[in-house]
Amino acid sequence: MAVATAFGAAIKRKEDPRFVTGTGTYVDDVQLPGMTYAAILRSPYAHARIKSIDISGAKAMPGVLAAWTGKDLEADLNPLPMAWAAGGNSGGEVGGVVNNVNSPRVLAIDDVKWTGEGVAVVIAETREQAEDAREAIDVDWELLPAVVDTEGATADGAPQLHENAPNNVAFTWAVGDRDGTDAALKAADVVVKQRIVNQRLIPNPMEARGSVGKWEQGNDEYTIWMGSQTPHIQRLLLAAFVMGVPENKIRVIAPDVGGGFGQKIFCYADMALVAWASKQLGGRPVKFAETRRENYQAGTHGRDHITYMEVAAKRDGTVTGLKVKTYANMGGRLSTIGPGIPTTLYGRLLAGPYKIPNVFCEVIGTYTNTVFVDAYRGAGRPEATYVLERAMDLVADELGIDPADVRRRNFLAPDEFPYRNPSGLLRSWNDAEVEIDSGNYEPALDKALAMAGYADIGTAKQEAEGRGKHLGVGLSTYLEICGVAPSKWIGLVGEGWGAAMWESANIRIHLTGKVVLSIGTSSHGQGHETTMAQIVATELGVPVEDVTVDHSDTFGTPFGYGTYGSRSAAVGGMAAIKAADKIKAKARVLAAHMLEAAPDDVVFEEGKLFVKGSPDKAKTIQEVALAAHVGYDLPDGVEPYLDETAYYDTPNCTWPFGSHVAIVEVDKETGAVDLVRYVAVDDCGVRINPMIVDGQLHGGLVQGIGQALWEGAVYDENGQLLTGSMMDYAVPRASWFPTFEMDQTVTPSPVNQMGVKGVGEAATIGSTPAVVNAVVDALSSYGIRHIDMPLTPQRVWRAMQAARNGGNGEVRS
Repeated sequence: MAVATAFGAAIKRKEDPRFVTGTGTYVDDVQLPGMTYAAILRSPYAHARIKSIDISGAKAMPGVLAAWTGKDLEADLNPLPMAWAAGGNSGGEVGGVVNNVNSPRVLAIDDVKWTGEGVAVVIAETREQAEDAREAIDVDWELLPAVVDTEGATADGAPQLHENAPNNVAFTWAVGDRDGTDAALKAADVVVKQRIVNQRLIPNPMEARGSVGKWEQGNDEYTIWMGSQTPHIQRLLLAAFVMGVPENKIRVIAPDVGGGFGQKIFCYADMALVAWASKQLGGRPVKFAETRRENYQAGTHGRDHITYMEVAAKRDGTVTGLKVKTYANMGGRLSTIGPGIPTTLYGRLLAGPYKIPNVFCEVIGTYTNTVFVDAYRGAGRPEATYVLERAMDLVADELGIDPADVRRRNFLAPDEFPYRNPSGLLRSWNDAEVEIDSGNYEPALDKALAMAGYADIGTAKQEAEGRGKHLGVGLSTYLEICGVAPSKWIGLVGEGWGAAMWESANIRIHLTGKVVLSIGTSSHGQGHETTMAQIVATELGVPVEDVTVDHSDTFGTPFGYGTYGSRSAAVGGMAAIKAADKIKAKARVLAAHMLEAAPDDVVFEEGKLFVKGSPDKAKTIQEVALAAHVGYDLPDGVEPYLDETAYYDTPNCTWPFGSHVAIVEVDKETGAVDLVRYVAVDDCGVRINPMIVDGQLHGGLVQGIGQALWEGAVYDENGQLLTGSMMDYAVPRASWFPTFEMDQTVTPSPVNQMGVKGVGEAATIGSTPAVVNAVVDALSSYGIRHIDMPLTPQRVWRAMQAARNGGNGEVRS
């Protein structure tokens, strides 16, 4: 590909041939000599004391090499770290990386808090032998009462999970101006109240989780292969907090990772378990690969909020206040960053793209006898957007104003940036400020409405009625925070620890002119091997095909904080540009020596270096790299080789936004919802690879729409996961969706020189409320104002029946 067209070109992904031909290497594909296999015994009960565990039967089974309980590991392995504590009030979060007493152990010792918590492990020569032996373990349980309801767990008399958490309250947190918001509600022309459920979801990456551990006796070092979005972070957490070994004694490799959606950000028990077990076996490697059912039972889930909101508005639709109280389910124990999701990434984003002067949010994190809850695609921003966009429609309905007009009336104007969000983007403990730096929201909404034929929707509704269908249209105008950083804002202070959020990149140009880029971010489906190559190819003026991207191996890549929060392009991409700048600076010095000129007189342009005014006598970057490599004629004081590393900490986050329009038809007799059209206009800044961006948006739409209409993790009152397999959990199918109608506006981010923002989570954030708003609009003739997700045929039918019988049609989860 021509160098000048690399950045911004819709080129095919460089990594795809190995994926589509089945030659990728995932964790379960890792094969090592002497491999052994681990099977974890998991609790069949949601809440129970462990009176005793007898593993003798398992040890006697054929092929079994070892079996252990939590007590056997206790002296060597600490509890898993909980790295984002939440607390305080309108000041914000407190924290640092801490071993919270209510975080999980590698194997439970005294009790279990959810169905699926691990209590023992068997290591055998084959996977089948390990699984058979696991069934021979005998556990004496004392059953305890369970509680699974997010809000009900806080009631007096509810079963208690932890002595240090009365009423099962993991934390309380608040942000915003309570008094100002209360005053706005009191003075409002109208106040709208609504209870909203954002149901629990299971991430469902295509590849379930797993890990392989190998201990080397000669140097007392560990290598751990894992399906992870954050290999460098996992090495740090395992070394410093779980295993208690020096960080340089652990190498983490994340090979090809089959999707993550947030579930693979975190520190899991098996990561430490396989490494520890390998050492106990004298260095034989140990593999753990979870089944899909284990993934459902023991991997993190997402969302699970119950929210009470009050919205204050004037009669013209201007929203003057938003007050929110949210119960956020944390599960039975705390995951790695669980408390940070419903606080910083939810409460601080509740004003969205609107100028709402008074916002107050209170969050109560609760313990229940369910698996832990943490980030799932969007991580707090979908939950905030869902509350806000339902609020906008409820205000519009109350006042009889078009929902699009309510949104326009409340949009921040382009000349109001930078803007400080009233729900608390200012961190009071260190005065580090993150402001919404740019936006132009109305053009995106106008384009989406025009594409959807919004002005003629009344005609479409009449036509649908003649076919026995109720047609509805729903809007969503979202704002998200991406490029998670800067360190001064996201840093957590406590116990002498801080959390940075910069990124890294190293570039080497070999003697042959081929380029290797090593990055600290970690790809799990985003296409980093292509987009990062496009960035570097453009900066250095080399063909994209000549750039190889290395990632996800802590031995061979610079330390980085990983991939989540749509940060890789905005932060990691800028690190790559900074490394390229260093390469070009050194190349100018070398070229000046070769051309017998002063470095300040040398121009770098599309891979060529020449003296100003003499482009015909240029040296290519490849020629300069050769001269640097052989090294026999270098300027004084210049080292051989082109090899540079850069670390980049962005001064601000980025702020993608967009407008989505969903058009649905609801069957009058069955309540079945058919999504007939979906229009999305997203502004993610400048697009590095439009084809990859479209793919990210398509996937996000499917997940967001899936939550609105079908998905939901359900526990019974005893803590048994009823949706424990794909037979019971409704993973959406491609045939359930129309062709998505996509377009864009482009508001370049002022934070980085590329103008990029981030796109991995955008469509998940915008799509869920658009679909729910559409269904509620379709049912407006019944007087129905709200239905909790998922909007299954049964739930919609029940709402219509209740309304026909004189009720308000509200059906709660």
